[in-house]
Amino acid sequence: MENQGSKEGSIYKRFKPHLLMVFSQMGYTFLYFITEASFNHGMNPHVYITYRHVVSGLVMLPFAYFLERKVRPKLTLALFVEIFILSLLGVGLTLNMYFASLRYTSPTFLASMFNTIASLTFVIAVMLRMEVLDLRNPRGVAKVVGTLVSLGGVMTMTLYKGPIMKNLWDPLIHIRRNTTIHENWLKGSILTVASCVTWSIRYIMQALTLKRYPAQLSLTTWMGLIGGAQSAVFTVCVEHTREAWTIGFNIDLWSTLYGGVVCSGLFIFLQLWCTEEKGPVFVTMFNPLSTILVAVLAYFIIGEKLYTGSIIGGVIVIVGLYLLLWGKEGDQEAQVKSQDDSSPAHDVLKGHNSQGFTSAEELLKAEP
Repeated sequence: MENQGSKEGSIYKRFKPHLLMVFSQMGYTFLYFITEASFNHGMNPHVYITYRHVVSGLVMLPFAYFLERKVRPKLTLALFVEIFILSLLGVGLTLNMYFASLRYTSPTFLASMFNTIASLTFVIAVMLRMEVLDLRNPRGVAKVVGTLVSLGGVMTMTLYKGPIMKNLWDPLIHIRRNTTIHENWLKGSILTVASCVTWSIRYIMQALTLKRYPAQLSLTTWMGLIGGAQSAVFTVCVEHTREAWTIGFNIDLWSTLYGGVVCSGLFIFLQLWCTEEKGPVFVTMFNPLSTILVAVLAYFIIGEKLYTGSIIGGVIVIVGLYLLLWGKEGDQEAQVKSQDDSSPAHDVLKGHNSQGFTSAEELLKAEP
């Protein structure tokens, strides 16, 4: 009975990062619907980003202060500058460019580019030697193939429609959409590509920052407060009306609280933990899951059109994700083997073997 319990515990420990990332993507799926309703209600996206991250920093502050008092490193000026740049890449610059690009491009184009972040992160991580890539090993090939397959899947979802699926019932929820888009392909493309690149760099940089500042709660708090301040400066420059900063007791308030407490607070903390455990590429490869979940839930709940291209692309994404995760397991096995090889017990065994013991019986006799 004890062996069964320990076995189940080891399985849970092994797949804990996978479960947390799936859970996060499910939460981001709900964020899509609640923010869309808020923006259609009149909420300014840049004001939303500011309030959301200020809420995140204030909520996470007491947890970070009390739970990480003994493990939180001293915040030096160099480390503060690093966190400031990380917040700029993750919040102040990236998210504001992302939402600004919505004014000039279509949501389809934005979704297709957003899902390339995983591939961009993989390429940058390989270039910086943060990701182990051995093309002579099947698992190394699986990581490359899995990344390319997932990229092909997200492109299929967004660029190929195919026959439309018939709705099974009337929409359960009706969302009034604001379809006003000021088309400027060049400006929108530049903003979208720039946001994707900075987002990828952010995932890489936070993995490096965690090595010097291994306090996930505190880092989440700093990113929320600094990112909110950066976004506030940007928003003041582009939004001059006082009414835009006013939030009533309505969907705008609930979307801000959910985005701040759950997404920019809890989920960013979970992402930081998974980044420290598995690396930045592992975290980004789960991003397309929210695209799949949004398409499915939008079809069943609000009656959006679902095309067979989305279904085919979703299946391809899952196959690519499985290949990459299988390849990443090879990194974990190699790490465990490396730890075993460097353990004192291994050194003892190696020392005995060097003395000429060739059988298990002789080795046991030589033990004190």
